Amino acid sequence: MNCVFVQIRCTPGKTYEVADAIYDREVVSELYSTSGEWDLMAKLYVPDDVDVGHYLAEQLFDVPHIQRTLTTMTFKAF
Repeated sequence: MNCVFVQIRCTPGKTYEVADAIYDREVVSELYSTSGEWDLMAKLYVPDDVDVGHYLAEQLFDVPHIQRTLTTMTFKAF
């Protein structure tokens, strides 16, 4: 499994609606509300045999009221 963090910017006033929709899909292991430039941060585990870009596009990025995302891939370095 590949651990991926996705920061999410939502349409103003729609953050709770976006968070509920993400939880309903059961694709994230953790979801946080954040301060600053991004509204939410999601932690996901993507199966090794799946293309990360396609997985995120199909499972997460079509949630209504997501305006922009920033994906951070993680690598086992230690």
